[in-house]
Amino acid sequence: MSFDGVVTRAVVHELQALSGGRTSKIYQPQATELIFQIRAGGKNHRLLVSAHPQFARIQLTKESYENPKTPPMFCMFLRKHLEGSIVESIQQFDLERVVMIDFKTTDEIGDITYKRMIVEIMGRHSNIILLDRDKHMILDSIKHIPPSINRYRTVLPGQDYVAPPPQNKINPLTVDEETLLRKVDFNSGRLDKQLVSIFTGFSPLVAKEIIHRAGLANSDTLTKAFFGMQAELKANDYHPQMATTSQGKEFFSAVELSHLDGEKKSFVSIGEMLDRYYYGKAERDRVRQQAHDLEKLLQNERNKNKKKIKKLEKTLDDADKAQRYQLYGELLTAHMHEVNRGDEEAEVMNYYDENGGTVTIPLDAQKTPSENAQRYFQKYNKAKNSVAVVKKQIRKAKREIIYFDGLLQQMESAAPKDVAEIREELEEEGYLKRRQTKRNKKKKNTKPQLEIYRSTEGIEILVGKNNKQNEYLTNRLANANDTWLHTKDIPGSHVVIRNREFNETTLHEAANLASYFSKSKYSSSVPVDYTLIRYVRKPNGAKPGYVIYDNQQTLFVTPDEEMVRKLKK
Repeated sequence: MSFDGVVTRAVVHELQALSGGRTSKIYQPQATELIFQIRAGGKNHRLLVSAHPQFARIQLTKESYENPKTPPMFCMFLRKHLEGSIVESIQQFDLERVVMIDFKTTDEIGDITYKRMIVEIMGRHSNIILLDRDKHMILDSIKHIPPSINRYRTVLPGQDYVAPPPQNKINPLTVDEETLLRKVDFNSGRLDKQLVSIFTGFSPLVAKEIIHRAGLANSDTLTKAFFGMQAELKANDYHPQMATTSQGKEFFSAVELSHLDGEKKSFVSIGEMLDRYYYGKAERDRVRQQAHDLEKLLQNERNKNKKKIKKLEKTLDDADKAQRYQLYGELLTAHMHEVNRGDEEAEVMNYYDENGGTVTIPLDAQKTPSENAQRYFQKYNKAKNSVAVVKKQIRKAKREIIYFDGLLQQMESAAPKDVAEIREELEEEGYLKRRQTKRNKKKKNTKPQLEIYRSTEGIEILVGKNNKQNEYLTNRLANANDTWLHTKDIPGSHVVIRNREFNETTLHEAANLASYFSKSKYSSSVPVDYTLIRYVRKPNGAKPGYVIYDNQQTLFVTPDEEMVRKLKK
């Protein structure tokens, strides 16, 4: 994983700014994430600590997180023990992904006590544990691990804290040249894998960087590259960098990633880099978990309409044969005297063929010639009458697919509150069984909460992230002379510039928001239409969020996530 021991060391170095600070507030936005607000050096800092199985980390963050109305039990427990406490020290255990934060606080009777919070960043085994530092006893943890799950290491209140099992690797910050050359087998090859297996804290990413710097690796070049990296880490000389490969894979590190091709971006701090990398990832993962049933329903409904269109198109193909059925019926009637019951086919002269050709007509041997003729006339009438109905059903099914494509796109960028509104919309449209509760009744009276952005010149830009928000923004909130934007023929959000006068920069930034919150988020040169609200209208009986518009102009933009972050109010 990218969050290795080297990144952990860089984070701990950055967190030294919190030493001596006072813990003022503690929040738990999600089941595995905590936010500590710490006042240090005359500033308020937000410390994010996560034990998420995929996005576990510890960092300073500038992002804002939505907190539940009722704090979880573990959050209340931490508030009781740590609010008002002083951060005494922040340390890393060797070069492992284990961070220890010591707090000085007072108990109920005013005596000074010391607490230690241990953050273990170990993938799905990640945990956040609060100890009585002097007794080395677990007070509580964000994840409980009973003996039935792990005999070696029980993590429960009242138990002694046991560190994760040692990996018996060497700390690369204390190794000398003789030990390095003795441990590395140059004849075995795959030197990067050897470095990972020998030294603690090194991820494959860092190991590959060392081998890349060594060039044609031999004892001299490897030694130079290895101890060059060691010197950087000892001096806390970090170069936070993100790299996106040509395959679209993203990596981050506290050291320069010169061995990777593709687009690279450097950052002034580790926290800024981690904010950039994890921005939205954890929340989208939570949404997928919470709304898995919803996403499955949308996919099923979309696929159902796809299959329906195929069947209807086959029916339409059959309907196109209506003229042939009519011909068969008329020719059978004219040649009735030539056909006998029991015949399986009849070859008759085609009076409509100028060349005097013949036609072979398939027959039902169980029917009389008259009944066969009537059967073809019935098929002709049925096919002729079904064409208009089938075409109407195909148009309806295509509109349904567009509707579900839009909802699936909205799910990609939805926050938990957006998912609740999408679920409510599906209930209102009859795709989900309505759950009548007092809570739902209260929700109906509340206005949708829109995403608010501010352009470089200070003009407010509003974004709807689901159909309820889009309808409220476009049909009720926006003024007739506000500018409305939407991706051209692509599912996406409604975007409104709340001002009559603005410059090209604001227009481009609003178009960027429209392209970013659309199905073409990862494309380039996305077409975005813009017009005044007065030219946007919803047809009678249209699905939620669907509008038509005219007098539009089109510009092309490439979605820029960094710009979206900067414009967020």
